[in-house]
Amino acid sequence: MSMSVDGFIAGPDDGPENGLGTGGEVLHAWLFDGDIEARGGAGVPAIRTSAASLPVVEEVMATGAVLTGRRTFEAAGGWGGDHHDGVHIEVFTRAEPGADAVQGPNVRYATDGIEAAMARAKAAAGDRDVLVHGAVTAQLALQAGVLDELVIHQVPVLLGAGRSLFGALGSPRPLDLVRVIDAPGVTHLRYRVVG
Repeated sequence: MSMSVDGFIAGPDDGPENGLGTGGEVLHAWLFDGDIEARGGAGVPAIRTSAASLPVVEEVMATGAVLTGRRTFEAAGGWGGDHHDGVHIEVFTRAEPGADAVQGPNVRYATDGIEAAMARAKAAAGDRDVLVHGAVTAQLALQAGVLDELVIHQVPVLLGAGRSLFGALGSPRPLDLVRVIDAPGVTHLRYRVVG
């Protein structure tokens, strides 16, 4: 997830009509303001990134499934029902979707808990990684012990307010830093969740 130095993944007032919140678009500039065209997905806008960020983008596009929160899914327009390459999209939600919910052959709404949702996403991904979208979904997966790694794209900006990636986790979560990539406008940090 792209995150400000002060821990926000969206600016204030984020919602369906303002997905990244006020001022939040700066968090994703590294994906769109570069000089190298990268492979995007069916539901993902055209990507233009830097050479240093290209391996990170390629990792994202190589994931075998997506686990997302319903709020994030709806704010993104459901990626048109296809995030990339027709991968399975598991939408974690507390309530059954209405008739107007984004549907698609690869979209499944999960109301049976984060553990079950992650298990289905991992099964669908096979030997590939699962891409997790959404602060609450990431927090719940971390708390449940079903999140193996965190990849944070830290953008050198202080938003001052917005949607916090980590919120109140309730207890310390030890991490091992396994990779750092310094790129124009972003530092890509990969952590392994310990325990």
